Amino acid sequence: MTWKVEAVKVIVGLGNPGKKYVGTRHNIGFEALIAFAGRFGETSWKTKFDAETAEVLIGTDRVFLAAPQTYMNLSGRSVRRIVDFFQVDLSDLLLVHDDMNLETGRLRIRASGSAGGQKGLQNTIDQLGSNEFARLRIGIGRPPQGISGANFVLQRFAKSEIPVMEECLARSVSAMETWALQGVDAAMNAFNQSGSKDE
Repeated sequence: MTWKVEAVKVIVGLGNPGKKYVGTRHNIGFEALIAFAGRFGETSWKTKFDAETAEVLIGTDRVFLAAPQTYMNLSGRSVRRIVDFFQVDLSDLLLVHDDMNLETGRLRIRASGSAGGQKGLQNTIDQLGSNEFARLRIGIGRPPQGISGANFVLQRFAKSEIPVMEECLARSVSAMETWALQGVDAAMNAFNQSGSKDE
């Protein structure tokens, strides 16, 4: 496929490459992106911009999908390449990532803001020189006492959590679709649960 520089929306799922990280909490951004692509029948991924990439059409909207292969903490390098190539307005960029500050299975969409300790998000902010882009935060829960956050995010979900996360992934896909079609405000209104302490 020959890429043309044109207006495009971009969704980036964050995670770590390699089989040993598949299914870990830190890779829920990858999982959500794959599920989103699958909803629209896209299963063919190509390597470009230091990422595994795919493209879907939602109605007449072109949505470029990317899973950076630079490891989580350097995700912004790939995002910057994509933004520069497609000349993407940051209002047309959505990052999907894990968040330890949200309970397992909770979603939170924000139009902008700080990284909140998520290093892939922080690196993206640093690379872009701005935090004015949307992000879909997927709750993975807090580490139990005695386990560091760095080790916790590389663990897999407990058996009891899997049904919760399967339902969460389905909602994540719907949230991404709403963002692409209707914008961040509509996605926030539809998918941010009210009464949460996780603002």
